[in-house]
Amino acid sequence: MSETAKDIVDLFTQRFGNQVSVGGTHSGITTIEIEVDAWQEVCRVLRDDEDFCYAQLTDLCGVDYLGYKQSEWDTEDASQGGFSRGVEALGPGRFDWAERPEAGEVRQRFAVVAHLLSYKHNQRLRVRCFAPDEGMPIVPTLVDVWSSADWYEREAFDLFGIVFEGHPDLRRILTDYGFTGHPFRKDFPLIGNVEVRYDEQKGRVVYEPVSIEPRVTVPRVLRDDSRYKTDEVDLAADAKAEEIAAAQGEEKNG
Repeated sequence: MSETAKDIVDLFTQRFGNQVSVGGTHSGITTIEIEVDAWQEVCRVLRDDEDFCYAQLTDLCGVDYLGYKQSEWDTEDASQGGFSRGVEALGPGRFDWAERPEAGEVRQRFAVVAHLLSYKHNQRLRVRCFAPDEGMPIVPTLVDVWSSADWYEREAFDLFGIVFEGHPDLRRILTDYGFTGHPFRKDFPLIGNVEVRYDEQKGRVVYEPVSIEPRVTVPRVLRDDSRYKTDEVDLAADAKAEEIAAAQGEEKNG
């Protein structure tokens, strides 16, 4: 750890104590995890204190840790040519809705992550807060601290179902009116729950249960294409082209 990164870690530890836990520093950005009860308080200090001065919230998003660190691809036993590589776990979209996976060993499933910028110190910071209840994830709003959090929190509410307590206008912002569920949750089916079509008799768009079967597009290795020149026709065509090019070169030089 560099001296600068160590100084930052020591500063957070001394200032906030048990309210935060300091993670790693990558590409000059330190990550700290804040307890949900201290989320607003710590963020307000990060904005106002002269040692921090994180005046701008540049981004805020939700995270679903369902299936975190669970690989769904067999890469250790796969051949270098691409054979034997396949799905070996039930990742997002690869499970039956009735048998959808649970959060496993993750301490909390849903988290809010925000990225902050300090103009005064020319530093960036990543802050994270876990929602304590998986069934109803609730985190205090940051709109009173940074007004730019308004639409970001609406997006996280829409896509992940994270409720931001105290938000002045917490409505869906990306999905359609009457949409059911939260499409960025890991247990939300890739095919969705309903489909829409225009009904000529009713003269309007109607919602119906989804009729297509779940299908996962698994990458496959293509062998007989022009890049590998394995087809006899391709090889013969290349040889003929080289022959013609050589003949034209001799005529030009002659």
